[in-house]
Amino acid sequence: MMRVAPDQKLRLRQVLPGRVEVTWGGGEANVCASLAMYGQQARYVSALPDNALTASLIASLRGLGVDTSQILHRDGRLGIYFVEVGANQRGSTVLYDRSHSSVSLAGPEEYDWETILQDVHWLHVSGITPAVSRAACESNLALVQRAKERGVTVSCDLNFRKKLWKWDDELTGIDLARKCMADVLPYVDLVIGNEEDAEDMLDIRASETDVHAGTINAMAYEDVARQIVDRYSNVNRVAITLRESISADHNNWGAMLFDVATDKSYFAPIDENGEYKSYRIGHIVDRVGGGDSFAAGLLHALNTPKFQDPATAIDYAVAASCLKHSIKGDFNYIEQHEVEALMSGNASGRVQR
Repeated sequence: MMRVAPDQKLRLRQVLPGRVEVTWGGGEANVCASLAMYGQQARYVSALPDNALTASLIASLRGLGVDTSQILHRDGRLGIYFVEVGANQRGSTVLYDRSHSSVSLAGPEEYDWETILQDVHWLHVSGITPAVSRAACESNLALVQRAKERGVTVSCDLNFRKKLWKWDDELTGIDLARKCMADVLPYVDLVIGNEEDAEDMLDIRASETDVHAGTINAMAYEDVARQIVDRYSNVNRVAITLRESISADHNNWGAMLFDVATDKSYFAPIDENGEYKSYRIGHIVDRVGGGDSFAAGLLHALNTPKFQDPATAIDYAVAASCLKHSIKGDFNYIEQHEVEALMSGNASGRVQR
């Protein structure tokens, strides 16, 4: 998608008519960009119009090392979203303009699934694309079904976006999301979500937690994860990010990974006593894309021998996404050695010479 944002922390009504910053973003694209920057082979699949705007988007992804060869070009438009970065007690806000976008119009019969999945061993999808339209929802389901037929590992970031689930007049947005994702999850190996997604998408609530008040009972999310794997026996891992929002500028950040093979939950970061202690992020530059950077970090770790044990994998994912909060824009322009430095305790932000 195209991301349009005012400079710094201004509001749209302050800058229009006038200058705005245009960059690229979107859940799956963000994950691909991060994976490519870590040195992984990442293929981005979507439907886009064939015009100068999308040529620039594709060039940006290619420049990062993302394979864009399987993008479907068809009629429609490029989806846009507008973001106002929040400050203090004013949270960030997002306005979507995705109606009649190419990806919302493309049905499953338009994609060449065999070619798309050729040489693929891991597929990552999200709950954002199926929220756009019925056709996008059907295409997303067809993709995960084809992937499982080929023995591909599938991860899904639930990513509930209440402003998007509006394409069925007979269902509320939350009921529509639950219905559609219930069709997808039987094909998923790794479920990823934030502290609210399990409740919104699956009607599974963490005890003693009030997200809007910034109160997170981290230990309660092990029970959430166990309920997910009890409901979907195919799921072998559940990762949940844990964000305590003190203000728009100050968040505490961590996550947990439940691993079925070890029947254990792993939290990160942890202190010298092995207890969970979240990162204190006191001066957020941009939190949009933080969840995508977490997903990408986790996928990279699980596919890299030195990081793939559960405790190290979740540590890597949390550190990578913590660093994303210092990066403006959707893409996480962070390299592996920077993540490893934070994992090793180098959190001072001192100049590296």
